Amino acid sequence: MSLFDWFANRRKAGPISQERQEREIADGLWSKCDACGVMTYTKDLVANQLVCAECGHHHRVFSDDRIQQLIDEGSWQPLDIQIRPQDPLKFRDRKAYADRLRDMQSRTELTDAVQTGIGQLEGLTIGLGVMDFRFMGGSMGSVVGEKLTRMIEHSTDLGYPVIIVCASGGARMQEGMLSLMQMAKISGALERHREARLLYLPVLSHPTTGGVTASFAMLGDVILAEPQATIAFAGRRVVEQTLREKLPDDFQTAEYLLKHGFVDAIVPRTELKTTLGKLIRLHQPVPSSPIQPMRVAVKPQVALS
Repeated sequence: MSLFDWFANRRKAGPISQERQEREIADGLWSKCDACGVMTYTKDLVANQLVCAECGHHHRVFSDDRIQQLIDEGSWQPLDIQIRPQDPLKFRDRKAYADRLRDMQSRTELTDAVQTGIGQLEGLTIGLGVMDFRFMGGSMGSVVGEKLTRMIEHSTDLGYPVIIVCASGGARMQEGMLSLMQMAKISGALERHREARLLYLPVLSHPTTGGVTASFAMLGDVILAEPQATIAFAGRRVVEQTLREKLPDDFQTAEYLLKHGFVDAIVPRTELKTTLGKLIRLHQPVPSSPIQPMRVAVKPQVALS
């Protein structure tokens, strides 16, 4: 329902007080698209998986909503929810890292920047990791690396395909080298998953940058991305200053990476679950049947003198 339709319906229903109008807008009944500016009824936007019906802009989705969008109802089993981040370096900038962690955990109700678990997608059992940009920009610290590694290893042991939805600003500077080590740890787990001939599908959402892009985000058997997602390693200005040249306007977008072969497909969010289900089914081995020996008629050989 567009904003104009809503006002037309209100006029038919009779006058409405200014106080009631302000209360309904303040209560979050309407959402404004960041791209085209169209006001949309929030329930309609949520029903369309936070994709603008007017321009197709993909609003940012956080981990709880993403799990709900991808996993069949009642099948989600979270893993390693007890793992919590520490402050081994006693890091402090404008604020102590330990205080930042407590603040983020209070605001997001998450222990760290990823949720992992086992669930069913269209009846297919998968291992799923979903990064959450709300928690310190989805940065990859020790807990993110440990939870993703354990989920991958658990899925490898049970023979499940793995899906990771990436949304990150990269490695977490407050953990220094311990954060960078997670790139190798997750990549090693994915290599063992590949050696077991199991499927790994990363989904690159906005934004996917830094050490995440430099490691597990680009190691998939089929790499999917959402439309207009920013996918990069270094920032645009850093690249321009290094190369000393002006970059294209669409540089570091999903569309640019698809054109240059770094991404296999761009999938709208409303089609993501169906697409993932098709890829998993295509990858599943077909049960083999016993091969019947062919009967070949052999002509009798004639000895030549």
